[in-house]
Amino acid sequence: MDEISVEWLILADAATVVGEKLYLLGGGWDRLTVNKPPPVPHQMAVAASFSVPWNETNQKHRFDLEICDLDGTSLFKFGGTFEVGRPAGLPQGQSQRTQIAVNMGVVFNKLGGYVIVGRVDDHAEARFPFSVVPTDAVAAALAQQQVRQQPNDDQPGPPEAEA
Repeated sequence: MDEISVEWLILADAATVVGEKLYLLGGGWDRLTVNKPPPVPHQMAVAASFSVPWNETNQKHRFDLEICDLDGTSLFKFGGTFEVGRPAGLPQGQSQRTQIAVNMGVVFNKLGGYVIVGRVDDHAEARFPFSVVPTDAVAAALAQQQVRQQPNDDQPGPPEAEA
């Protein structure tokens, strides 16, 4: 591969990168089950890996991570730069991996689908979909609330005036 790429995006409860190793707590989920109706604040992390080809080392690269709902509304954005050097003994032409971890607080204003978008140098992009779903108890309470808000067609209305 001759272009830099986003290898993967992972959701976790917490994450950190130390010494080129990724440490995850509660990682790898694609569904967040919430125990109250929105808006729901949530602490979480996104870990990302970038594959840097030999010819892209020793230069700065720009990355961006964004969490959006399916309507395209951004909930969280984070960006920065990184540079990967060529360590001694690396075989010529070998790609390298660099990883980042971002811990954040996000407020989910609605249930449903979301996506993490990872970009590097404005040309490589990866997308990871996930969803925010209610527990059974929250779903039942929301359904009951909707029933109460709907007009009841079975109730007799005011008598119609005769002409």
